Amino acid sequence: MKAIVVYLSTSGNTKAMAEAIGNGIESKNVDVKVVSFYDVKPEELNEAQAIAVGSSTFYYKMLLPMEKFMNETLISANPQGKIGAAFGSYGWSGEAPIMIAEKMREMGMSVVDPVLRILHKPTDKDLQECKRLGIDIAEKLKHKIKKAES
Repeated sequence: MKAIVVYLSTSGNTKAMAEAIGNGIESKNVDVKVVSFYDVKPEELNEAQAIAVGSSTFYYKMLLPMEKFMNETLISANPQGKIGAAFGSYGWSGEAPIMIAEKMREMGMSVVDPVLRILHKPTDKDLQECKRLGIDIAEKLKHKIKKAES
């Protein structure tokens, strides 16, 4: 079982969320890699059965490089049937994680709800929520694998 957490972070807040999500996944004994979208390799996306994507919001949208990542890199990894999760921090409006989740659903991914959005810098309580999302992703992945084996 493999999961990957991919993020684009302008101020470090979404990166902190990504790391906490990764910790949650890892706490359930699922292999996970937390990586900036600049450094992710297509084969890592292909190998992962669960993909969490995070972006901060800029002018009511996901950042352009993240939009390109979703429309080109992620879609080329044929993520249909994989587990997806969306998250991000925001200062004003917070639409990017919702847009990411919508794109994932369009690609045929099974998206973990709710989409996790955190205002500004995540607090300790927020980071616990991120870890909880990671645990939810891992449990959903384990359930899916068990179902496929039976």
